Amino acid sequence: MTVYLVGAGPGDADLLTIRAAQLLATADVVVHDRLVSQEVLDLINCSARRVDVGKVPGLSHSQAQINELLVSLGRDHGRVVRLKGGDPFVFGRGGEEAEVLSAAGLDVEIVPGITSAFAGPLLAGIPVTHRGLSHGVTIVTGSTVQGSTVDFCALANPDLTLVILMGVQRRAVIANELLEGGLSPETAVAVVEWASTNQQRTIRSTLEELPRLDVRSPAVIVVGAVAALELGRVTKFVSSFALSS
Repeated sequence: MTVYLVGAGPGDADLLTIRAAQLLATADVVVHDRLVSQEVLDLINCSARRVDVGKVPGLSHSQAQINELLVSLGRDHGRVVRLKGGDPFVFGRGGEEAEVLSAAGLDVEIVPGITSAFAGPLLAGIPVTHRGLSHGVTIVTGSTVQGSTVDFCALANPDLTLVILMGVQRRAVIANELLEGGLSPETAVAVVEWASTNQQRTIRSTLEELPRLDVRSPAVIVVGAVAALELGRVTKFVSSFALSS
């Protein structure tokens, strides 16, 4: 009995790995998050049980409940897929789930997915590294858990690209701390909403204006010189993925 921690990618089903598609087509149970796109969910075989454990404000499964559910399902079924948006190990709590499952004596297989931290910028024509503009990239969460915080002042480096996931609600705090850390108010910023879907929208501005931008989750915030680039865009996504019967 194996539980597969599978990355669903940023949304467009064409961006799934072949391994992920094969597992969805043969799973006994699929436990999925809220932001997994309908196009990806449509690839699940019709006889599989589906369990939605997506976190919604005011109505959410705790991580402890999800862990317990995965262990229970893993013991009762031969092939359980835990389907997570993006990559399971990039702010997806996949590591926590893998630890719990392994401690319970279950086999765990990891299937990587394309993280929105890279897909979002790239699909908006923004390279996260670019010679002469950015020597590296830092990926960080904008959300806080149990009182912990991210020191954005320490991340204020004009030679690097900063990619922020789950940061829309705290964008004013993030912008202020980056300015306090020494970044210029004119530092380029791009916000990519719903990357890889037909709702994708990119808003380009500056760090000074970030708190006032009309943007919504799910979105990726890119801070740095590369955010001003637009080297190639995909303006519409039509999933053409099809499984052979």
